[in-house]
Amino acid sequence: MSVPGTSAQTAPGAQRTEVSSGRFVSATLEEETVVQNSTRDGKASSSPQHPVHHILFPHLMDTLRSFLSVIVIALFVLTFIVQPFRIPSESMERTLLVGDFLLVNKMADGPSSKLWFWTLPYRQVHRGDIIVFHFPLQPGEHLVKRVIGIPGDHIRLVDGIVYLNGKPQSEPYAVYRGTYPDSFRDQFPDGQYIDPGVEARWWLNLRQNLQDGELVVPPGSYFVLGDNRNNSRDSRYWGFVPKQNIVGRPLVIYFSVRAVSPTDLSPLPGDNLAHGNSLLSALLDFARWDRMFQIVR
Repeated sequence: MSVPGTSAQTAPGAQRTEVSSGRFVSATLEEETVVQNSTRDGKASSSPQHPVHHILFPHLMDTLRSFLSVIVIALFVLTFIVQPFRIPSESMERTLLVGDFLLVNKMADGPSSKLWFWTLPYRQVHRGDIIVFHFPLQPGEHLVKRVIGIPGDHIRLVDGIVYLNGKPQSEPYAVYRGTYPDSFRDQFPDGQYIDPGVEARWWLNLRQNLQDGELVVPPGSYFVLGDNRNNSRDSRYWGFVPKQNIVGRPLVIYFSVRAVSPTDLSPLPGDNLAHGNSLLSALLDFARWDRMFQIVR
């Protein structure tokens, strides 16, 4: 039992608490011994000891500054480097599937400003590149196709096979699914009839760019086709892609949701294996996990 106003004795190393001016102060006897010895040796500081206050959370302005920095970096990345897109149609199967989510590299083509051209690693569009672009007939809509012809190229199709500058092209990415005969599509541009899906102004422009039965790609334009050749509305039907309409090139598939494509064959009864109704089965069937982080070529 201790007398009010005095301190209770404690064993060495024990925790001692005393009341002073309504505040609780904790210390150990070892800490007190160090202070007392320093005082006896004359090494104690003449200035009073002040408690060190630790700030558990950063200052509000620091938090706001960090948040704004993240926003600026994100806007820079989305404006000049990459942009996410989702594939809604089957025109690029089997390279790109319905439900694929892409990161598009926006450095595919150099801008008009020489400053940005030397600041960021832009490069020109090449034959065989897959590009994302603003649809010339509806600029608010984005399309994805493969570049077949660049300015100056001579193009024609014979039985669906692309002839570039007089030479047949080997295109391992091209898919030819069984469909109805279409001379305009497969014998382009020598089709004997006008497909109902052909844009009227393009039909007139097409006639003006023919030379010896081949379509000549004009300066500042590109001729594009879908990899799913028999199920793609592309340059055969609406014309060239202007250079300024190009957004960028797909870089990687970062996610892929399993979706039904109109070109998929309906499975026969009994062909599907049941996985059960468990949550794990639903999760495994939800996405195409094997397509994640695939480089687009």
